[in-house]
Parts: sequence; structure tokens; C-alpha cells
Amino acid sequence: MYVNHTYIDYFIIKGISDDPLLQLLIFLVVLIIYLITLSGNLTIIIACRDPQLHTAMYFFLGNLSVIDISCTTVSQHKILIHFITGHKTVSFFACMAQMYMFGSLQILELVILTAMSYDRYVAICKPLHYHIIMNPRTCVLLAAFCWLFAFMEVLPPFMVVYSFSCYITNEINHFFCDIVPLTQITCDDTRLVETLFFIEVLGPMMFIPFLLTFASYVFIIASILKIRSSSGRLKAFYTCSSHLTVVILLYTTLFSQYLSPSLGRNLDAKKVFALFNTAAVPMLNPLIYSLKNKDVNAALMRNKRQNKGDH
Repeated sequence: MYVNHTYIDYFIIKGISDDPLLQLLIFLVVLIIYLITLSGNLTIIIACRDPQLHTAMYFFLGNLSVIDISCTTVSQHKILIHFITGHKTVSFFACMAQMYMFGSLQILELVILTAMSYDRYVAICKPLHYHIIMNPRTCVLLAAFCWLFAFMEVLPPFMVVYSFSCYITNEINHFFCDIVPLTQITCDDTRLVETLFFIEVLGPMMFIPFLLTFASYVFIIASILKIRSSSGRLKAFYTCSSHLTVVILLYTTLFSQYLSPSLGRNLDAKKVFALFNTAAVPMLNPLIYSLKNKDVNAALMRNKRQNKGDH
């Protein structure tokens, strides 16, 4: 049965599984991961407020933590709400808003990581000019550009999906509203949105940030190899190891999730990658950056002592 979206008040979110026991397990896992993600990223944000961490690296790291909290909240909250309430419905406009916000935040994370790779390039390749190049004004302008770019870049495919005139069903085979499952249930021609999506993946959305990040690390590695002492090389590599780990993790999951011959194929497999991308990656980011980061740990200790002193 074909229905016009003008008369659709809601979509039904199918979720990851129909098995009640598996749903309970997924709920518990997602809840635990969400709480760890929230606490971990809030800890990073608190640490980055420390005066001794008012540098470009930690400014962008604070931005990344805000993005991770927002992205996991936008995508994961429906899993938690649906399990607690038993209702798997979402209004048409709420679904469109979720799709837009999630797409924007995904692009934003990529471009912020690209900005962070440039920061690491300047720190290692031009250390004497680091504070001049990565001054507060430059950092704010660069971050503002990233936020504006991300929320503008997702508009073309979003407007096409929003204008779909009919749907075969209102059941979305996913755990949140995303462009891939929505193109599968429409009875409209999806060639335009698939073309736009493919162009953006190969261009501004994913490929250009990837190339810029890759180029930064080519220069970084070349500079590290010129360092004569092994301890110096190790120290230089250590300063960018956390960022490189996060970049590899994120791009691996995104390429697996979105780069396929057709947007509509293998949705069950895509749901697994999407769950890892939206739940595990935001949880791992603060752990990767804080576990071996002496500056972050020292800032947290200072904050803890200050809070004890205030009491």
C-alpha cells in the first residue's frame, strides 16, 4: 500500500531485534555504554577548562567531546525510550529532525578531526611557530567554520529525502531515522538522493577530510623520521597517537557502514556497524585520549583538589 507522507503522522522504528531477550540485552549494553560515554566526555570537557590546557589541541578535543555526547544522544535515545515505554513510534517531523542532526554531527566529527590533524601537523612540523599559527582566534574561526560547514553540507540530501511524496510502508528497518533505511521504504525515485549522497561521500563529507588528514600525517611521519634520537621520535609520535587511533576507528566504521554499491542493501549488517559507530566510538574517544594523557589526568587531579578545597 502506497501512502502519501502528508498523511503520515509517524514512523515505526523496527529496532535491532524482535527477540525480547535480545532487546533486553541490547538495552542494558546501550544504557551502560551511554552512561560511560556521557561521563567520559563530560570529564574531558571539565578537564579542558583547566587554564593549563587552554591550547588548540584541547580546544578541539572539547569540541569533539560535545559532538560525541550529542551524536550518541541523538541516535541512541530511541533505543532506551522504546524499551522502557514499549512504543516504537516517532513522528514524521521528529524523524526528519533526527536524520538531519545525526548526519550533521557525523560530518562535524570528521571535519573537527581534520582540524585536529592540522593542529598536530603544526605542532610537530612547525613547533617554533605553533602558538603563532594556532592562536585562539584561529582556533575559534576554524571550529566555527567546521560547525557551519557540517550543518550546511547535509542539507541537499536531507531536502530530497524530506520531499519524498510516498512510502511503501512506515516501518523503518533501523534503530533510528537515517538516510539509508528511509530511501529503502520510499516509492519515489531515489536516484537523485543516492547520487547526492555518493558525491558527498566522495567529496566534502568523507573523502576530502580523509585526504587532508592523510596528507597531514604524511608530513608528520616525514618529520618524525628526521628526528635523530629514538626517544625524540617516540615522543613526537606519542603526541599524535591518540588522534590517529580515533581517526582510524571512525573512518573504518563509516566506510563499512556507508560505502556500498547501493544504499538499500545489507541493512542488517549496516545496523551493526551503525550501533558500533554511534555507541562504541563516542565511548572509546575519551578513553583513548585520557588513559595515557598526563596533561588531562593532571588537570582532573587539580580540579578534584580544587573542589575539595572549596568544600
